[in-house]
Amino acid sequence: MSASASHSAELRLVVLGRPGAGKRSAVCAILGLQDCEQGEEASASECSKHRGEAGGRRVAVVSCPPWFGSGCNPEERRKHISSFVALSSPGPHAFLLCLPVNQPADEEAKALAVLKKLFGPSALSKHTIVLFTHTEELEEDEQLEEYLMTWRKDLQELLDQCGGRYHTLETRGGEAEGDRAVVEQLLEKVEQAVRESGEPHLSCPLYQEAEERVRERQVEIVRERGGEENETEEEMQGVREEAERSVGDLDVDIDSIYPPTTVSPAPSFLWSLWEKLTGWTKWLPTLVRRESLFGALLGLFVGGPFGGMLGATVGSVATEVGRRKTQKTK
Repeated sequence: MSASASHSAELRLVVLGRPGAGKRSAVCAILGLQDCEQGEEASASECSKHRGEAGGRRVAVVSCPPWFGSGCNPEERRKHISSFVALSSPGPHAFLLCLPVNQPADEEAKALAVLKKLFGPSALSKHTIVLFTHTEELEEDEQLEEYLMTWRKDLQELLDQCGGRYHTLETRGGEAEGDRAVVEQLLEKVEQAVRESGEPHLSCPLYQEAEERVRERQVEIVRERGGEENETEEEMQGVREEAERSVGDLDVDIDSIYPPTTVSPAPSFLWSLWEKLTGWTKWLPTLVRRESLFGALLGLFVGGPFGGMLGATVGSVATEVGRRKTQKTK
């Protein structure tokens, strides 16, 4: 089998996410690795690539630092983008964006905007799946879909950009059979997205440049080793990996992707308070969330000591009514 044929048989995934978003856990879950306890910060400064089998498929998973975050300088961004593009060349079948359900999605919104600029609109609409993490923060009887529709319209907006595709690898039971099942379901969603896209994988000028450079470097490496033509598939894969790692910086226009930042107007006082209230209420039991939020909203708009007292009273009464209704239905 030729190196190119062998390479095309893989399912290539690129895992993205902010620090602490669960990237390493996702890689370990997909490939069945056992070293997740080392923490995902161990290789946070470099892109990495892991190969294995999952659900009867050959899978390559690329993970990289959060190059889309505000703490990355232009040269680091160019380096990280060039690296993960070369490692996932000739193009990924899917980007997996790890998104914690218990945090604001500002960083992830930036990541999607940059993916769109780098690879085109189809990178989002056809080749991105949101991978929800930290789902243990949900109430025991609260479904992810219910949480998104009721409390996280911001996450729903991100999903809309990604064709509504999402998944989670976290199982509340924690059983091995369940873990394998959710990985199998994820890979099926990836393959379904590829079929719907009508393309073998994501392709764009940047990936075409990367693949051309990788193949040129492969030829150079083989020549440096004496021009062996009968190398095994394993040896050719090693040559391929070496070529991917040594491509260098690609032609990434960082300045156009990350224009100089302008100072945005500060949010209104009421909006800031509203965000704090909604953030606080997510930690409350599901039963009292709406009632507490309703009372807080009433107090916010009435204002003053009277408004605060009125809001607290309304919230308490509404909560008690809700409890009594629940008891009657049991």
